[in-house]
Amino acid sequence: MLKQFFILCSGADSDILITCSNGEQNKYAGIGATVFFTAVMATIAASYALFTVFDNVYSAVFFGLIWGLLIFNLDRYIVSTIKKRDHVIHEILQATPRLFLAVIIAVVISKPLELKIFEKEINQVLLEQKNALTLANQNQIAQQFNPKLATLEDEIISLQTQVKIKEAEVNTLYNTYIAEAEGTAGTNLLGKGPVYKEKREKHDAGLAELKELKTDHKSKIETLESQISTLQEDYTASVTQSQPIIDNFDGLMARVTALSELPWAPSFFIFLLFLAIETSPIFAKLLSPKGEFDFKQEDQETTIKTWTMQQVTERKLLLKTDQEINNKVYNDIADEEAIIKYKQQKTRELMQHQADAFLKQQKGIL
Repeated sequence: MLKQFFILCSGADSDILITCSNGEQNKYAGIGATVFFTAVMATIAASYALFTVFDNVYSAVFFGLIWGLLIFNLDRYIVSTIKKRDHVIHEILQATPRLFLAVIIAVVISKPLELKIFEKEINQVLLEQKNALTLANQNQIAQQFNPKLATLEDEIISLQTQVKIKEAEVNTLYNTYIAEAEGTAGTNLLGKGPVYKEKREKHDAGLAELKELKTDHKSKIETLESQISTLQEDYTASVTQSQPIIDNFDGLMARVTALSELPWAPSFFIFLLFLAIETSPIFAKLLSPKGEFDFKQEDQETTIKTWTMQQVTERKLLLKTDQEINNKVYNDIADEEAIIKYKQQKTRELMQHQADAFLKQQKGIL
């Protein structure tokens, strides 16, 4: 039962192959097994690749099965259409386009399996790429907010500087009138004289201005700090909104790109393995000598071809003979008097009918 199934997978004519020896049947059963297991690997590879796209097991398996059946049909077609010829060059020429197709199929099958085999290494590369993308994204978003933040911070520093300058002036005035009272500066007279009162009044006026300036600037600084806080929240929200896009940066194309950054040798040898599996049935047919099945298949094909060519030749000969007979018959009766008179009578009647029809049409117009 299994042997018959693999023979079916090989695409060989089972009606012919069943009349061949066990060795010939085993050869095509082996070819069919290669075709079948290649399709199984294609199903697994496609299911994994599609799972990275859909993130759904059922959808991935469904489309993976369709892809596996497609690969199975292509492989079966490739193997079944290669026929042994009497010339090696003819066999190579007919196998060349099929080999190119086999190489393409091997690439398509091997790549998703490589992604699965090197999944841990690919995840490490993707993690590094995600970290780099996260930093680049944060810097890019920060460039949108940094100028505004810098302007607001500069305004706060300017307001604080104004307050400090005013405080320094008031402190200077305070030291001045204290030194005047102690007699250590100014008039150098101990006591609170007119000069002391004047300097004290100037200090008190400056202190009042300082208090008013602090109150005014405090309100402005609080407003600016509120704007800075809002900008920082907007920045955090922008980073948070864009981060899921980076976190989901692990699709099929991203994994293929990450795979290309790994050492090429392991991936290349896996590809060679699948290339050997995919092309082995083709090379098996090319390298193996003509077997019993090939002779019987050729006999059947040439029998049908010969019979068809014979039928076509006979039909052409029949047509040619029939034409010659018809020509001879028409030539023999062309000079008979009765035929000529009958032809004249019918022609006369036809012309009369045409004249009557023309007269009737003209009367209708008038």
